Amino acid sequence: MSVLVWAYGDEYEAERAEILDAVDTVFSSGRLVLGPSVRDFETEFAAYHGIGHCVGVDNGTNAVKLALQALGVGPGDEVITVSNTAAPTVVAIAGTGADVRFVDIDPATYLMDPAALAAAVTPRTRCVVPVHLYGQCAAMEEIGEVARAHGLAVVEDCAQAHGARRNGRLAGTFGDAAAYSFYPTKVLGAYGDGGAVLTGGAEVDRALRRLRYYGMEERYFVETLPAHNSRLDEVQAEILRRKLRRLDDYIAARRAIADRYREALKDTSLTLPHIAPGNDHVYYLYVARHPRRDLILERLRAHDIELNVSYRWPVHTMKGFAGTAAADVRLPATEECAEEIFSLPMYPSLRRDVQERVIEALLKVLSTVD
Repeated sequence: MSVLVWAYGDEYEAERAEILDAVDTVFSSGRLVLGPSVRDFETEFAAYHGIGHCVGVDNGTNAVKLALQALGVGPGDEVITVSNTAAPTVVAIAGTGADVRFVDIDPATYLMDPAALAAAVTPRTRCVVPVHLYGQCAAMEEIGEVARAHGLAVVEDCAQAHGARRNGRLAGTFGDAAAYSFYPTKVLGAYGDGGAVLTGGAEVDRALRRLRYYGMEERYFVETLPAHNSRLDEVQAEILRRKLRRLDDYIAARRAIADRYREALKDTSLTLPHIAPGNDHVYYLYVARHPRRDLILERLRAHDIELNVSYRWPVHTMKGFAGTAAADVRLPATEECAEEIFSLPMYPSLRRDVQERVIEALLKVLSTVD
């Protein structure tokens, strides 16, 4: 049987009764759109973070886009982020009409370099989007200092960092707003698309609720533009309510898997994940690094192990951004890591025997490439 970097079958078998009960709860409620499940999930997710407001939306991409628009970001503005991220982060920024400006990463953590951010701010810069990548937080204290010095809004991209902490503080509680994805692979994943935005600001919350619902506050009357149809689905919200209660258990399972990788691979030629001081990593991905990455992946396929690269192509090198100011940048740390990083299987229901199979095969392959 092939080993994949992510699978949900065992989790579904373990939680099947509760997942199906969640579906039945919604179908029996009489409310299929923006009903009690969305409302209750918003309340519970906000409470988990100790923050005032949560607005459920249809996916993580629109969570970033609507958060920016709720803060007034639009055409003529500039938004700074990293190129070492999932493309949806940047697609969302571009979707507001704002210009994207990329900065380089810390080569140890693969997260936004605050010094590079400080050097990149221009008079048109309106917002910074730090990405909490792979399961740990960016250096939010330093990023916040730069933002405050220049009057910039901060939207945290938390799609890969549900439950991660920095100096005891949860990801999503540092900025003006925080965007989440609940894509099935995430630390807190739905059984389809879903997203949310957290904010401590009542006016931002109100703007987000208009933005996700055609610009309306009352049915059939548009108050403001731009506007979208970007509502979190009731079924996914009810599933997320059930899974939120187990989020800390999911994180504990991921950390146990990461501990086994670290112990088994610590004396190899791989560069293993570096945890920044003050960070509590939740291991959305377990990202290793090796200069002969592609050969390693090729030889692992002979063992029927299919691994992933997150991300092989930095966003600024993608064809869709060719000819834009965003592409006219040199990011040496980002570009070097993209040639070497790869992800090992990581999900809470990963069986120990499957993980050991991956480790054994990887050790064999490393002995042939070093």
